[in-house]
Amino acid sequence: MAAYIVITRLRTRNPVELGAYAKDAPAFLAGHAVKFLARFGPCEVVEGSAVEGVAILEFPTVAEARAWYFSAAYQAASQHRFLGGDYSAVIVEGADADSIHR
Repeated sequence: MAAYIVITRLRTRNPVELGAYAKDAPAFLAGHAVKFLARFGPCEVVEGSAVEGVAILEFPTVAEARAWYFSAAYQAASQHRFLGGDYSAVIVEGADADSIHR
């Protein structure tokens, strides 16, 4: 079943660090079956606290999402993200069509 990583940027603190993180993206994405469904485009908060942006990444399975997130390449690059802003991230398993009707 598909899985998703939802990364929410709450506040930017250092745009230079975020630029370094973005520059590393080709390396930390290489070799992973990831599809971006959203990538920090315009968003509207309709409930909860304000956010600056949201990224939604799709993976074939939770195991593959975890493998990407905890990979050495992503963990090294994410240090720039941590220095550049305040974020939250969650891995969530997708739902099949039948579960919507339960």
